[in-house]
Amino acid sequence: MRTPLLVVLAGGASSRLWPLEEKSLIKFMGRPLLSLQLERYAQLGIEQAVIVANPENRDVIAELVSTVPQIETEVVVQPEPKGMGDAVLKIEPYLEAHGNQPIYITQVHDLTDIVLHQDMLTAYQTGSALSYLAGYRVADYFPGGYLEVGEGGRITNIIEKPGAGNEPSDLVAIVAHVHTDAMRLLDAIKAEYAKPLTSDDHYERAMAALMAEHVFQVVPYSGPWQAIKFPWHVLDVMFALLGQITEPRVSDEAIIEEGVLIKGNVVVEAGARLFHGSTVVGPAYIGKGAIVGNNALVRESMVGERSVVGYCTEVARSYLADGVHTHVCQALDSILDDDVNLSASCTTANLRIDHGAVNSTIKGQRVSTGRDKLGLIAGKGAFIGVNVMTMPGVKIGRKSEIGPTTVVQSDVPDGARVWVEQTIQVREQPKG
Repeated sequence: MRTPLLVVLAGGASSRLWPLEEKSLIKFMGRPLLSLQLERYAQLGIEQAVIVANPENRDVIAELVSTVPQIETEVVVQPEPKGMGDAVLKIEPYLEAHGNQPIYITQVHDLTDIVLHQDMLTAYQTGSALSYLAGYRVADYFPGGYLEVGEGGRITNIIEKPGAGNEPSDLVAIVAHVHTDAMRLLDAIKAEYAKPLTSDDHYERAMAALMAEHVFQVVPYSGPWQAIKFPWHVLDVMFALLGQITEPRVSDEAIIEEGVLIKGNVVVEAGARLFHGSTVVGPAYIGKGAIVGNNALVRESMVGERSVVGYCTEVARSYLADGVHTHVCQALDSILDDDVNLSASCTTANLRIDHGAVNSTIKGQRVSTGRDKLGLIAGKGAFIGVNVMTMPGVKIGRKSEIGPTTVVQSDVPDGARVWVEQTIQVREQPKG
């Protein structure tokens, strides 16, 4: 049976990810997420893929996929974020050139155990259905699409956000879908676009129409699942990948000075330098050319290429991208994108006084992050001056500047300058 064509959706808008940027290019363990995902699919024997990109990330993705030669990859573009159905339609020219074939649709920002993909391909090999959809087992209500499943695991409907107590099953739909007849699916999507409906669920409606006449089979899954939807989800993916480090790996080309403590499963890449008195507690990752300074502490974190964890700095449960600079400060449960500067004596508050879930503002709405600890999320090139304190869950935009001694209590937009004005009074001491 023919191996499905892998279709990776990587072109959607990432506006809810602000101040971070492109999901598919976020680096974990020194590699962009898309590269890591493609390598996993290659291990399963998938040889061909189509990546659906957007105009902004198309060139970067095209260059990136060349680093994964195990899979022959073509990049197509979705000009505007018009929904999943429109994204899937963008593979039609590929199918016209290479013929109709089975496809395996996934999203670049969904991270699951490789067992799910093995189970999906095994189910496909049975040839018992037109399509196979992954169903993630949940114990509590999840605000997503639920699968209505009949006898023998046949899917009869997808019900979007039915509300607690109204769930048709304990299986939530996640985007791991094998369709044995790609052109049939595309025709069904086109039929939905021809209807005078304004909602953007054309893909789901197309599948519902096909379910009425053909067998859709559920593939249950109860393993780990992390999806990057909001910026703090980067920490979830980071922890999942750190958990896959099974033993310490210190490069022979790393410089480890005397008096350094490396405890647990820690990866230290080539060119990294750990100075006397520093401590790294695993699971942790120290990238190429990174520096961990004297008396610095890194625990349960990722430190990207060329980043500097400066003298007496603590980095705990945090994600530092490439080129981040810190010095005598604390980065706690935080996400610092490329080239962020966290100056001396800065502190990222990560815990509410009432120990409740930290909230964050997304598109003007306050939402719960579901995390009782969350520090700063800073976009690329942000500069945070000395003695700055940020409140839990605050986001600082790209290339923004925060002046010294400022307490940042709300989000800062891209390119802004924030500072505290002081009034300095000088009085003469009374004589005598």
